Amino acid sequence: MGDAAERAAGLVEELRGAGVSGVTVVWADNNGIPRSRTVPVASLPQVAATGVGVSTVFAVFDTNDGIQYGAPGRETPSGDVRLVPDLDRLTPLAGQPGLAWAPGTIVDVDGSPWPWDQRSLLTATVDALAARGWSALVGYEMEFAVSLPSDDGAVVPAYRAPAYSPHALLEIDAFTTDLLCDAEANGLRIGQLHAEYGPGQVELSLGATDPVRAADDQLLARQTVLAVAARHGLRVSFAPLPSLKLAGNGWHAHTSLWRDGQNVLAGGVEGPGTAGAGYVAGLLRDLPALAAITAPSVGSTARLRPGFFAGAFGFWGIENREAPVRYVAGSSLLGTDHANVELKVSDASANPYLALSAILTSGVAGVEEGLVPPDPIPSDPGTWTAADRAAAGVEELPTTQADQEAALLANGRLTGLLGEERLGAFLAVRRSDAAFAAEKDTEDVLAAWRWRY
Repeated sequence: MGDAAERAAGLVEELRGAGVSGVTVVWADNNGIPRSRTVPVASLPQVAATGVGVSTVFAVFDTNDGIQYGAPGRETPSGDVRLVPDLDRLTPLAGQPGLAWAPGTIVDVDGSPWPWDQRSLLTATVDALAARGWSALVGYEMEFAVSLPSDDGAVVPAYRAPAYSPHALLEIDAFTTDLLCDAEANGLRIGQLHAEYGPGQVELSLGATDPVRAADDQLLARQTVLAVAARHGLRVSFAPLPSLKLAGNGWHAHTSLWRDGQNVLAGGVEGPGTAGAGYVAGLLRDLPALAAITAPSVGSTARLRPGFFAGAFGFWGIENREAPVRYVAGSSLLGTDHANVELKVSDASANPYLALSAILTSGVAGVEEGLVPPDPIPSDPGTWTAADRAAAGVEELPTTQADQEAALLANGRLTGLLGEERLGAFLAVRRSDAAFAAEKDTEDVLAAWRWRY
């Protein structure tokens, strides 16, 4: 703790010199919603050493900010925990002069790990993999809807078609330019940005990095996008499905698995004993339970529409964009180390630390157990008959909270990963959201959560 305070003290004058007066420390809750505390720069040494106080009830906040007492260990509003900033990720925000940003880990008041914290789970997962000789790289593709202001809170697309065209982005040219500039200044590596398929929809891809940093980067990218949008009088919806009339926003997680400096997925996915085959098979085996963590909201399940590149059915493919588990091969042009696996059933309503912990746990289990996946499917099973899907063993992924919960509870690997405390809080929140949605039209639920993430 003393070392952290000493280091932070050395950063105070540097931050002041850059015009920074406050540091916003951010974590993500069980709905994928960023929460935060902002502290004056002068207090950073103390905060780095002992954290800033946070209520324990944040573990059971639902998407509407309701508090769901009753999860194991979280039955009352009593208790306090400490939010400790990661000084390695301290970033003066280009789009919010006067503020810096840092991800935080929540610890108990004695400094020990807090069983409901998600960032520490991903750190522990990465450390456990490293002890067995594995490491991973992760990169996110983030889709979002850019909207003009509206009195009724509807999405009014900020640009018109054609999809994927540079003509479309001319209408939000200043926003796009500032976003690229601010992202670079904030230390984010953008692979590319383009007008997406949906009205007013934009996609940006984040460069692959270690899993904890990738989850941090996802939160920092949200802050960066929102700040630029506010500066240009625009609104941005990261919601998995802002409206039934609009395209869904997937936040596809691209992962690769490494050993001794080599990408083991580069060996392909053919045959028993291939790491790529095992990784794909591990994800596919756990997919219904995995999706309950990586795409857990009502908006997530509403997004799982066949024909929308959303991954509505449980299968895998090689470069098949309808597949929820998509193997992306290397090539002579890109290099064999470009190989990775994309999980499409992933969105902004997932806590990124929980999601990546689950993805890596499932995938590596498949490698270590020598699993072999079924044959890849190159087409869209959504166009098949039900009988053809049944014959191929292709099932629809769960589309209700109850079915997602059942799939998760039946998977000892992922429930064991989360532990009793995290699992109990996560399910309490999911049940609350489902109860909120039960008596409402889906469109009304999507509207209620359109700007939450």
